[in-house]
Amino acid sequence: MPWKSTQASDFRNLKQMKTMNQLARRSMRPSAVLWDGLNCSNTDMSIPPRITSLNLSSSGLTGNIAAAVQNLTHLEKLDLSNNNLTGGVPEFLGNMKFLMFINLSGNNFNGSIPQALQKKGLELLVEGNPMLCLSNACSKRSNVLVPIVASTASAAVVIAVLVLFLVLRKKKSTTVEGTSTVNDTFANKKSRRFTYSEVMKMTNNFQRVIGKGGSGMVYQGTVNGSEVAVKLLSQSSTQGYEQFKAEVDLLLRVHHTNLVSLVGYCYEGDHLALICEFLPNGDLKQHLSGKGGRSIINWSIRLRIALETALGLEYLHIGCTPPMVHRDVKTANILLDENFKAKLADFGISRSFGGRESQEFTEVAGTHGYIDPEYYRTNRLAEKSDVYSYGVVLLEMITNKPVISEEYHVAEWVGTKLNQCDITEIMDPNLCGVYDYNSAWRALELAVSCTDTSSSKRPTMSQVINELKECIACENARMSNNQGLESQEMNISLDTSVVPGPK
Repeated sequence: MPWKSTQASDFRNLKQMKTMNQLARRSMRPSAVLWDGLNCSNTDMSIPPRITSLNLSSSGLTGNIAAAVQNLTHLEKLDLSNNNLTGGVPEFLGNMKFLMFINLSGNNFNGSIPQALQKKGLELLVEGNPMLCLSNACSKRSNVLVPIVASTASAAVVIAVLVLFLVLRKKKSTTVEGTSTVNDTFANKKSRRFTYSEVMKMTNNFQRVIGKGGSGMVYQGTVNGSEVAVKLLSQSSTQGYEQFKAEVDLLLRVHHTNLVSLVGYCYEGDHLALICEFLPNGDLKQHLSGKGGRSIINWSIRLRIALETALGLEYLHIGCTPPMVHRDVKTANILLDENFKAKLADFGISRSFGGRESQEFTEVAGTHGYIDPEYYRTNRLAEKSDVYSYGVVLLEMITNKPVISEEYHVAEWVGTKLNQCDITEIMDPNLCGVYDYNSAWRALELAVSCTDTSSSKRPTMSQVINELKECIACENARMSNNQGLESQEMNISLDTSVVPGPK
């Protein structure tokens, strides 16, 4: 589908900003996909998209904030951090009705923050502006400016010394086994620590590869007669270390039957490995596509897998302390044991959050197609971001369509089909119509509600679980009725076979 041009008025305002603030980094030419630093709305293809997010962080901007910003009337997120902007914070920013997030940190603004920018619901970041008053007491500032500057300078020296100390300590710790921050994280934990030679032995020198992730290879191994999966961190991985540390820390403190359990870990020099339980039926994605010789699973098993995955997510959201957001829920991260019991895996980018209804700003992470569009647009992470990803998984299980194709996202495809055809044209044809229609409809409606573009309209995982139980009850009733009919047919057949023939 071709990309539409941005609204002409928005483009003119950007050009004015570029001229006034001497934009040094970003080009205003559209790339093959998106403009750098811009997000645009695209809900109605009959009209040009409007700019909803503008990120000009670290772009060499100078002078006052251009008045042209206020003409971007659909702007929801504005990031002007780490530039050389000066002058006062303009009051017009508080009058932009859609603007919910402003980052002005790391500039040289002065004066006070306008009252209009202190309204409820607006996130405003202004740290790193030494001449900016954070309250109405600016008249007192001249009396305390020198002590503040002196204190700031002293604090900066202390921080610099601490940073230097920590850097030197970290460099030293990489050469001395057992003194790393990773090992401090693992201190007093029950899970066993393995040496690298033990990892080599349990995998038979890394003989059998069973998977490949963004941070390294996964090998099959054996520990005390039990099969394990060994996730070995690639030494060329730049962000793998932090993800490894986060995943081990989480797996050591969370325990749920629908989350992959940790057997142990290895941290020895440059060698890092996770040793987890081995799940012989691979991942859900393989069983939807039939790739790798995997069997296509029926509707009843799909519903059970959906329920078990939801139970694992519910535990992360409300059952552990602090609550967690997985951030990478997808069919490839739902693993299946020998009985097709589902276990959620890969917690490398999981993040803690404040609990239900709370939100935190963080860099967007996840897998393309599964990422919550609201999270992508605002950087606000909450449990409903996982709900969106889960909804995409549920749509995959229902339709067996790719999440992203050249023509559509699976949620868009389902949306167009809902008003045009019967559910049989939406359901995976591999199911051959063997499912309860009421169960299928309820599951589809649930998936659609989970993938609503507004997070406030999505259900919680607890609500998802309750609805899935109803779907399963409908399907179980169908199966029981069919078994009863088959039993009756068998009895009729047996009765007929013993009736004497005519003589």
